[in-house]
Amino acid sequence: MTLTHPAYGQVRQVTPTAAVLLADNPGQMTLDGTNTWILGGPDAAEYVVIDPGPQDHAHGAAIAEATGGRIALTLITHHHHDHTGGIDRLVELTGTAVRAADPAHQRASESLLRDGEVIEAAGLSIEVLATPGHTGDSLSFVLDDAVLTGDTILGSGTTVLEARDGALADYLASLDKLVASGRGKALLPAHGPDHADLGPVAEYYIAHRRERLDQVRAALSQLGERAEPMDVVRVVYADVDQRLWPAALSSVRAQLEYLHTHG
Repeated sequence: MTLTHPAYGQVRQVTPTAAVLLADNPGQMTLDGTNTWILGGPDAAEYVVIDPGPQDHAHGAAIAEATGGRIALTLITHHHHDHTGGIDRLVELTGTAVRAADPAHQRASESLLRDGEVIEAAGLSIEVLATPGHTGDSLSFVLDDAVLTGDTILGSGTTVLEARDGALADYLASLDKLVASGRGKALLPAHGPDHADLGPVAEYYIAHRRERLDQVRAALSQLGERAEPMDVVRVVYADVDQRLWPAALSSVRAQLEYLHTHG
């Protein structure tokens, strides 16, 4: 039987070189849970792991079992705990080196991941693509036939933006980079189901952000240019579950900063 998402506790092959192991940490912000990706070329004796997931001993053990402990390298898409909480457990079980853009998550490596770097491991060439917006340290990883997008593009819904100056401008540039690098390639996100082609999903994300900006502009016309961000949330996200409004507030702060800077 062919597995489909979500398949907890089971390794699901998605492309010839990428399989996924879904952590059992579903929630409003994690969707069905965190996808840990296990990569390897057809003749490779080792694997590359993308995001060990949350601090969950069972999930760490499942990654170790799926790889036979033969992990050439573990890569981190960004610093959030549902992606990095499992680092030390996986290191304990397998001895894997870990590389990230944030030095707090490096293990047995002094070289931080950098934009444009190409990693040769597990029979694969993996290009590192800086894709900030969701967080300042967000990275995507480009393979010949797929792109691992972390939380920059999700398998369903849209992502939350960091409430910092320049976050939305960075994010729109990141989406453009992903369209250029990933059109025609599979989308392998950190949450939600995979997609056969990244291009249409990324283009939807761009259109969605432009639409949200128009909605924020309209809210400011109604509320006044000095409206508080939460008042904008109440207007723009009126049809969204109020439990998600704190996350929406972060995105609205980024949108307001963008409009004040770019008009």
